[in-house]
Amino acid sequence: MSRIGKKIRTLPSGVTAEVQKGVLVVKGPRGELKQPLHHHITVIIEGNAVRVQVVNENDVKDRALWGTFSSIIKNMIEGVATGFKKQLEINGVGFRASLKGQNLVLEVGFSHPIEVQSVPGIKFFVEKNIITVEGADKQLVGETAASIRRIKKPEPYKGKGIKYVAEVIRRKAGKTAAKAAA
Repeated sequence: MSRIGKKIRTLPSGVTAEVQKGVLVVKGPRGELKQPLHHHITVIIEGNAVRVQVVNENDVKDRALWGTFSSIIKNMIEGVATGFKKQLEINGVGFRASLKGQNLVLEVGFSHPIEVQSVPGIKFFVEKNIITVEGADKQLVGETAASIRRIKKPEPYKGKGIKYVAEVIRRKAGKTAAKAAA
């Protein structure tokens, strides 16, 4: 049996869930999220409790789906209730970020500024050299933050680039430090 799949997910106040034509819809103060359901998955909503069941509990693939969908539902409930956010930090001389309407404009050492288009459901905030990506969909927030980081990955010699706030960059010694040590 799937330990994660067996868990009963409770809906906080202000959050509702319903299944409409094979799609789970979760609504809350931060918005509405939809998730198509696999044909081996059944979602049972009783009051403020949400349970996931599978067709065959002994099938390996069904057990994998069971835990996966239970975690997805947990993230949907948390997303519409409180939301998710990722923070990125820009390091480098002359590197900066700004907002142009809903879009994010990055100046990170290229000959031109890079404009990141805002995706529906995602909001950008900029404070000094910290970029905050917020939204209700955990996967979309993480994917957007990763695509921003991918624009200018931090390099190991000086640490210049875009990194997550909690990320630690492994630094390398430069050529002159390597010669002096030898």
